[in-house]
Amino acid sequence: MAKRKKKKIKIIKNILKVILLIALVTAYGHFIEPKIITHKEYNIKIENLTSNFEGFKIVHISDIHYGRVFDKKQMRKLINSINAQKPDIVVLTGDLIDKDTKINENIVKEISSELAKIETVAGKYAINGNHDLKFDEWTNIISNSGFKNLNNTYDTIYKNGYNFMVIAGASTFKDKQSINDKLKPALDYINAFDKDGPFYNILIMHEPDYIDDLIDNKFNLILAGHSHAGQTRTPFGPIILPNGATKYYESNYKLENSDLYISNGLGVSSYNFRLFNTPSYNIYKLTK
Repeated sequence: MAKRKKKKIKIIKNILKVILLIALVTAYGHFIEPKIITHKEYNIKIENLTSNFEGFKIVHISDIHYGRVFDKKQMRKLINSINAQKPDIVVLTGDLIDKDTKINENIVKEISSELAKIETVAGKYAINGNHDLKFDEWTNIISNSGFKNLNNTYDTIYKNGYNFMVIAGASTFKDKQSINDKLKPALDYINAFDKDGPFYNILIMHEPDYIDDLIDNKFNLILAGHSHAGQTRTPFGPIILPNGATKYYESNYKLENSDLYISNGLGVSSYNFRLFNTPSYNIYKLTK
């Protein structure tokens, strides 16, 4: 009887330990990890990079999902971190606002005024994500915060010289328009040069899987988001992946002549939980 009682007590203790572990992991994933902000750094090697672009720094933010876990305090924390990097440009690859956020004039002003504090040398660029498509206010927020709306258009980037880069953007594919139609203006511009054209071409998009549909890929660097790298992960990989990021969801891929980098995202979507997948933004430094 004594042995049986000891065995029963041991089993109960082990069950309690498992319950406590699950409770601690759940609390960490709900209250702690979603509030962390880190960054990842990558060196992008370019053979024909000229000296004026040496060390050119791109900060890539994505999937903030403002209004869910990410709030004004988190935004200020992010912006202070970005400005400490002294970026040349900042790109936002969609889902600035969470679809469940109840937008109002105060929130619009709040987001705009905070994003306006991001400091760059050569510009700030944004495209929308599938969550942003719900909000007509997105366009005004982007404009009022000093970002250039790059949905289905492009811009040129110069730095102390005549050589230049092209940066193009594709809006979320929730609008059902093809990537080839979205990028036609940018590709027409790039293909118009026989010589003395851009030495490097950057594409920003939200859902990375659609890059496979691009017929004429002239982009050297492709930056995307949407996957959250799974948001909740196990040692074997992500648990759930959203449509549009089931093929490309990890940090980076090599696609023939293109380098594809995907942001982990800074916020949460659908459920307020992240695990083994710290929120982060990316920094890319151009170098020879």
